Amino acid sequence: MNFVFLSLQRINTDRESTSTGLAKELSNQQHKVLYVNPPINRKIWFASDNDKFINEHIQEIKDQKDGLIEISPNLYRLNTHCILESINWIPNTMIFSVVNKINNKRLAREILKATQKLDMDNFILINDKDMFNSFYLKELLKPKAYIYLDRDKTVVMDYWKRHGTKLEPKLIRKSDAVICNSYDFEKYNRQFNQDSYYIGNGVDLGLFDVKNQYEIPNELKNIPKPVIGYVGALLSLRLDIDLMFSSAVNNPDKSFVFIGPEDDDFAKSKLHGLENVYFLGKRHKNIVPAYINYFDVCINPQIVNEVTIGNFPLKIVEYLSLGKPVVAIETNTMNELFPEVTYIAKNQPEFDRLIDKAIREDSDEKRERRVNFTKQFSWNKVANNVLAVIKKIENRK
Repeated sequence: MNFVFLSLQRINTDRESTSTGLAKELSNQQHKVLYVNPPINRKIWFASDNDKFINEHIQEIKDQKDGLIEISPNLYRLNTHCILESINWIPNTMIFSVVNKINNKRLAREILKATQKLDMDNFILINDKDMFNSFYLKELLKPKAYIYLDRDKTVVMDYWKRHGTKLEPKLIRKSDAVICNSYDFEKYNRQFNQDSYYIGNGVDLGLFDVKNQYEIPNELKNIPKPVIGYVGALLSLRLDIDLMFSSAVNNPDKSFVFIGPEDDDFAKSKLHGLENVYFLGKRHKNIVPAYINYFDVCINPQIVNEVTIGNFPLKIVEYLSLGKPVVAIETNTMNELFPEVTYIAKNQPEFDRLIDKAIREDSDEKRERRVNFTKQFSWNKVANNVLAVIKKIENRK
């Protein structure tokens, strides 16, 4: 079977997502996969704060290098060379849509050229949350099936809100199926398309494997135990800064370690003034398990809002796969999937109490139970769930 992925997340960077993990697994199962990285628009072309992966894409365009490469057996990456117009500033969605179709046509031409070169004339198109650049690709590329992958509540964010609130429901309706990595997203999408299915989420169980021998990272060697740790982007939209500050103040006998890039709110927060709080910055995904392995308790101090209430926090599975006790703020997904293997807090005082309880109760038996629990979150299982959805589509047709 042939697959074309379009996503907001680039493949082969220092982070993974549902789409990148799924694409890699499908290629491992001998399906041919073309993964299209996010295209470059004019605003990005002239920006000075792009990350290194975007800059590499831009340089590739300037050097006129072939954007289509094979990155592993059966898995191909396409960096498109067309420059799309930056149009999100347009206030009227109807006018936006007219110009957006021009962008879609530019993108479609390059994708079609790549699929022809790879002899992929009959493919499944999976659109991972790119509701603008891929809005018209079902009509333009005429795939065997068009599947929308919903993994985050982006439509409530400022960039997507103006046009996304109108366009995403339309995109969901015209998709042949919608695959979702949380039950909340499945419920949301079924308002617009009955062929919406929960497929779960996956983690690289080979990378996050308790059997691996991890050396203690140098930055952690002099940090006093016990260590309460968090790994991931530090964004005030998703994390409760006040809760984290109060926990650190109330627990001076514990070290709080945060690994990940900070937004402006975190960079300016009072957390930086506390002696028992350590910000270590972003670390490559391949060495993150070594840091988690040194944590005594792993945390997910989410702020509860439209973005977080129903999302699937993949870091929970990564923590558990290394046998670590996990304390998290209550969300729908935490209650649905993780109540038996994590400590779920409703508020800040309970969050502190559960950290103490997690340290006190930890045991070899509990660690083994956590590790065994995560085996259900393999990419193989997620890929098989997607293939089952595709079979339903084919049988329906």
